[in-house]
Amino acid sequence: MLNKGLRDEESIRIENTLKTLHALVFVPKFWNAEDTSLIDEQLKSFGLSLERTIEIPEEELIILLQRCHLDWNQQEQFADILVSLSQEKQFDFLRKSLAIYQYIQQESKVFSFGINNKIALLKFE
Repeated sequence: MLNKGLRDEESIRIENTLKTLHALVFVPKFWNAEDTSLIDEQLKSFGLSLERTIEIPEEELIILLQRCHLDWNQQEQFADILVSLSQEKQFDFLRKSLAIYQYIQQESKVFSFGINNKIALLKFE
């Protein structure tokens, strides 16, 4: 377990990585090598790359996010990023996002209408 100071530093690092990833995927576009390398660089902090994210089974991805100390909110943000990456149809991370949302909804013991709506939307896509 991390002590409070290290937990706070880790949380800040995770938040910064998620903000950068969100900024990179926010603008819809066709992904070129330069774009994907920028995303890969950010995913490295979670032990991932785009290729690894494509290959990793949903259950292993959830375990990896836990090992990287992402809290429920950060896991939701990560799933949101995967949904954004899937919008242009070059990547298909919708099943992975759905698995993360369902895991959060079930394991956090707190019902979230927002996550429930995201789950419903992904089930219809």
